[in-house]
Amino acid sequence: MGDATASASASTKTAELDAPLSALGFEMEEVSPSRLTGRLLVTDTCCQVLHGGVSALIAEGLASMGAHMASGYRRVAGMQLSINHFRSAAAGDTVLARAVPVHIGRSTQVWEVKLWKMDASTQGEGPLIAEARVTLLCNLPVPDEMRSAGESLRKYSKL
Repeated sequence: MGDATASASASTKTAELDAPLSALGFEMEEVSPSRLTGRLLVTDTCCQVLHGGVSALIAEGLASMGAHMASGYRRVAGMQLSINHFRSAAAGDTVLARAVPVHIGRSTQVWEVKLWKMDASTQGEGPLIAEARVTLLCNLPVPDEMRSAGESLRKYSKL
């Protein structure tokens, strides 16, 4: 798949999964109950220097999607977000993000989310920008009017 096609596909996927992340230009790549990844090109849309609130939005969004899948598509709610910011990313930088579960319990989950500045020479992880821990309540019933909320995740997830 060419870069333009892959980017269009990632944009469509993100738009279906998380409208706020999509509005910033974030692109989902890997989606599974054990790992979510994506990338964001830092532009004026999200600030000249990546804003800490944008990093927190990415962390909360990825952890929530992961927790929703890992809980069997039950309703989840964020309880706590703790994020440390280590360095900045400027306009033109690409930020890579990865969320993985630290604990998956019957009533709570804890997810670790890391954001790196992409290394231009390897296209892989460069310097760590931020690291977050997200704790979520994950045993909530899904109201009837929200039964289809997990359909997009089911569509894209690799189970």
